[in-house]
Amino acid sequence: MRDLTPWHRLFGIALTDLFTGRPWHVELEKELALKSQRLDVLIIERLPGAAAVTDAAALGELPDGLENLTAHNVLSFKSKQEALDGWAMEELIGHYVTYRKLASIQARSGPPVAEPPADPEPSPAAERLLPEAAFRLYAVATRHPAKLFGQLAPGAQHPTAWPGVYDLDWGSRRIRVIVLNALAKHPRNAPWELFASRLDRIRYGLAHYRPRNLAAHLLRYHLANVHQLELPDMAYTLEDFKLETYRMLIDDFHALSLEDRQALLERMDVEDRLRGLDAEEILRRLDPEEILRRLNPEERLRGLDPEEILRRLDPEERLRGLDPEQVKAWLKRTGH
Repeated sequence: MRDLTPWHRLFGIALTDLFTGRPWHVELEKELALKSQRLDVLIIERLPGAAAVTDAAALGELPDGLENLTAHNVLSFKSKQEALDGWAMEELIGHYVTYRKLASIQARSGPPVAEPPADPEPSPAAERLLPEAAFRLYAVATRHPAKLFGQLAPGAQHPTAWPGVYDLDWGSRRIRVIVLNALAKHPRNAPWELFASRLDRIRYGLAHYRPRNLAAHLLRYHLANVHQLELPDMAYTLEDFKLETYRMLIDDFHALSLEDRQALLERMDVEDRLRGLDAEEILRRLDPEEILRRLNPEERLRGLDPEEILRRLDPEERLRGLDPEQVKAWLKRTGH
């Protein structure tokens, strides 16, 4: 049976959560042209005005392979169903070229951003682009890319200080390759372990992953359900998962967009939407004239004192609509 799990989307949610509160933000899809064309890679971009992170402790909290993030980072992910091969590397470089052009245009039209210095003698074309040092490329693969490694030229593979992390020379670019099934088991690698293919690694990731926002909480539960694993901190049933999701939505209701809030309200019965509001609160938000227009004359007059109504009318309004003969008879009877 074909696995319809949206691994790329889930991976993007995990990285978005990883960089919450850090001086980078993640874009799951990047618009690259006037005509809609979106990447299936992630862009990890340093926040505007944020300085380069050099603190070893802060960088040490990131998963293995991300200690050298720069201002613009283009990352491709291949799940357990996909192979990281030569064509995938070419695609990644193509996306980098397009993104570098776009980022350079945006940098020229927006506020200045601190970037690494350009080459001392750039070509005229390079002068229009942000420097190469401001960009890094990453290829994350669940499985070991044995075929890709076999295609490398001698001396093109460079090991790093971390198992499962390699720097590869591919054409004119150096690309960092991160193999999820080969990383060291460490709590900092929990975001990577969630997307490994070995169950022992996935269990380890679920046990040590610490979500930073609502979407990542739901991601954790979803991945546990996909792999039919119990979460290590509690034995969740599907019903528990649903209830927890509802509670989180209630807590973060204010953070939803106006359209999402309206969509949720429209699914509620009118009685549920009005429950808890007293009559005065409801009427205060309604237009009195609109209310009266929707009532027939009997409903408008119900509960009103006839004498009070007459006192508010001038003589002509009181007489309007009365039978003249009846008025004459009343005057004669009362001696007027």
